Amino acid sequence: MTAMPQAPARRVHHREGFQEWRSGSGPSSVRPTFAIAILLISIAILATAAPASAQDRTQTRSMVISRGGIVAAESPLAAQAGAAILARGGNAVDAAVAANAAMGVVEPMMNGIGGDLFAIVYEAKSGKLYGLNASGWAPAGLSLKFLKSKGITEMPQSGILAITVPGAVDGWSKLLARFGTKQFSEVLAPAIYYAREGFPVPEWDAAYWDDSVKLLQRDKNAAATFLPGGRAPRVGELFRNPDLARSLELIAAGGRDAYYRGSIAKSIAAYSAKIGGPMTAADLAEYSSEWVEPISTTYRGWTVYEIPPNGQGIATLEMLNILEGFSLAKYGHNSADALHAMIEAKKLAYADMYRYVGDPKFSEIPVEGLASKDYAAARAKLIDMAKANCNVPPGEPALPAKGDTTYLTVVDADGNMVSLIQSNYSAFGSGLVADGTGFALQNRGGLFKLDPQSPDALAGHKRPLHTIIPGFMTNGHERIAFGIMGGFNQAQAHAQFVSNVVDFGLNIQEAMEAARFTKRTFAGCDVDMEDRIPAAVRDNLAARGHQIILHGAYSATMGGGQAVERNADTGVNFGASDPRKDGEAIPEAAPTRAQP
Repeated sequence: MTAMPQAPARRVHHREGFQEWRSGSGPSSVRPTFAIAILLISIAILATAAPASAQDRTQTRSMVISRGGIVAAESPLAAQAGAAILARGGNAVDAAVAANAAMGVVEPMMNGIGGDLFAIVYEAKSGKLYGLNASGWAPAGLSLKFLKSKGITEMPQSGILAITVPGAVDGWSKLLARFGTKQFSEVLAPAIYYAREGFPVPEWDAAYWDDSVKLLQRDKNAAATFLPGGRAPRVGELFRNPDLARSLELIAAGGRDAYYRGSIAKSIAAYSAKIGGPMTAADLAEYSSEWVEPISTTYRGWTVYEIPPNGQGIATLEMLNILEGFSLAKYGHNSADALHAMIEAKKLAYADMYRYVGDPKFSEIPVEGLASKDYAAARAKLIDMAKANCNVPPGEPALPAKGDTTYLTVVDADGNMVSLIQSNYSAFGSGLVADGTGFALQNRGGLFKLDPQSPDALAGHKRPLHTIIPGFMTNGHERIAFGIMGGFNQAQAHAQFVSNVVDFGLNIQEAMEAARFTKRTFAGCDVDMEDRIPAAVRDNLAARGHQIILHGAYSATMGGGQAVERNADTGVNFGASDPRKDGEAIPEAAPTRAQP
């Protein structure tokens, strides 16, 4: 608790009585009278100003709380675009598409219409959850044989051979067709405006942009689009993208076919052919995103949902199942024991995810086995609380019987909720921009493996193991849509967020802000950690064998996230935005209609 102010002992006043008491001069009967009076005044002021507990809180900002809708996104401009759609009568899906389209303009290195999308939608009227997998597939001509013929022995991480068909626009189309109330022309209007008229570049994005200069310089179109004047735009500089504005206008007028069958598809296919790539017009025309059933587990009374493979969300569920065997709340938040258990659970779950997850159309994936409580209990026995394991192999779950990234989330006034994540994979993806399109094509194909025995082995029209995952959790009348970005950081960050809420009773803003760890590798004992985790805790972990790589207080290495919560009993909504990003949670504006 913040120390009680000692005003009489510290302040020098010119009034005689106070000066006498402070210096110890004057009649003895005067000193106690003034002391007691000032002490009582101080107590009254503190009691009036705020509850004592409010003096101690560690979160940097308050939750946004409203009976209207809330949009939480990485950019205030994008969140505002979604909130404006809500204010004009749109629902959570309409707002999510509007915010996502705007994000692709104002944060082009992380996401855009050259990337993929996943979403979980909660429909209030039916009480049902719907999952959408809008991740793209490899071109039909991109195969192990094709790469071998070119002497390539490792999957390229950039360039034309890392490109998969972008799924975002088809995902928007599926979302709007099933749940939306607005047309493309309305929800894309804010994005078109910012692309054509420009926007001032924010702080985090300026840094990301500058880190990508060398990649963008490799491609003439990318440099012309994203390096005006031959350099990355700086903080506060206005950036315009007229080519992207035209691409969005084509989609606004012609829908998803303008992208996958029209001039945009032709431009992508022509550029691929020009630089020796296998992407064709047919690869784009034949693509379709898919509705999927979310997978789930229970965690101490809550139900946590993820999208099924080809995503990494199964690792979140396995982590949580493993952690149920440990008394995290008893250990204490971000204590050495709690963090050790989480880090070791991460290693076990990720070893399984990396071994078994791929495109379920091409491989038999033991989803039920990986999500099994019994399997998790067996894996949990491998955790030694006194020592870090630096070499964790995958387990053998039961097989079924035969038979860089942006996250945003929306809740509307009716209780509909959207958890949506969208990405180019790496910053500016492949580093390639097709002629006249204004957006970077993703490099998601870089996640394929060239081992023909792997479930994630490269094949034409196959989806790779995917890192981006939206999350959702429920407990009675409480519903939370959440997500945290950052490649393979995501599943472990989801588990930490869930634990913060469930085990330690943090509100969604506190849970999002809380100091995190991330282990970016699959082998070894290295682990990244924010310096807000106390030195004594870090020393304890190091003594157990963890090799800690220390980062700043709110490190981008840990990813950034957003969350919204709905209390179905009261109809009140809550929004949270991570200080590790430039974003904000913005509420729907109050109606402005004149009163009768």
